[in-house]
Amino acid sequence: MSVVPKCLSGFTVIPIAYTSSSHFIYARAHAPPKSKSFKPKNALPEGRTLFLVNVPPDATERELILLFKDCGTVERVLFDFNSADALAEHASDSDEEMAEAAEDSDTEARPRKKRKLQTSEPTPPQVIPLPSPSLRILRKTGSCAHLIFSDASSLAKALLSPTSPKPWPSSEEPRGLSHYMAKYDKERPPLDAIKAHADSFMERFEFDLSKNKQEAKYRKGEAIVDEDGFTLVTRGGAYGQTLGGGVGVASKKFMLTGKTGSGRKKGKNKEKGAFYAFQKAEKQRKAILDLKKNFEADKQRVEQLKESRRFKPY
Repeated sequence: MSVVPKCLSGFTVIPIAYTSSSHFIYARAHAPPKSKSFKPKNALPEGRTLFLVNVPPDATERELILLFKDCGTVERVLFDFNSADALAEHASDSDEEMAEAAEDSDTEARPRKKRKLQTSEPTPPQVIPLPSPSLRILRKTGSCAHLIFSDASSLAKALLSPTSPKPWPSSEEPRGLSHYMAKYDKERPPLDAIKAHADSFMERFEFDLSKNKQEAKYRKGEAIVDEDGFTLVTRGGAYGQTLGGGVGVASKKFMLTGKTGSGRKKGKNKEKGAFYAFQKAEKQRKAILDLKKNFEADKQRVEQLKESRRFKPY
């Protein structure tokens, strides 16, 4: 049997014993970034954070807490923590703080507007979600994790190489083939749950559709009628032209003048003679017939003129 080293490249080797196999986790104290000029808000605390490598792909937060329970109290477990993500989060937080400060300065400079009274609106129906049993998250092989202890003495105990392999704590969550069987059942819920989810979703869809239709009617200028049959009356423009249509209340008095109309002469509506296609064809046919008739009449008149002007010496 090969001898397992206690330390490897600065990492403490922690052997893990499963029921039918074994595993190795490598641990060391978390080293903060070398640049001291920047420290993000969510930076890991120094002297209390344990860095783990080659964590089992199906490990959960609860199992890691139970694994190092004999060393001390674990406050938090972070999987695949990245300092670059912390830097991005810190940058976004600073941007949000600057935006909030700018908004506060703008609100102080500008006069406050009167708040509108909030009208009571019907509450939208809630969508019943599909049942989702809790399943463990499968991560990549060789993933890392950070364990934050409550004190530095717990970290020192966790870095001591164990004399015998640590048994992996058992969990109620399914693993192995049971995990995939539970996932198969999760993707195929019972028909009653699907029916309840579909009915609640359609109720919410119809509620949103009716609300959007009412807003669209208000924008188009149609009259808004409530459930009791009353038309909405709103104050509109200068002479009662409301956005929602219906009955409008004028905000100005009508100016009485001597002219009854606008002063412009309106021409009489003339009916178009050749509006349809068959009318146009008939008009063209009649014009051609008139041309032929006039042509024949002109020919006869020319012949008569020739006969009357012919020279007759005898």
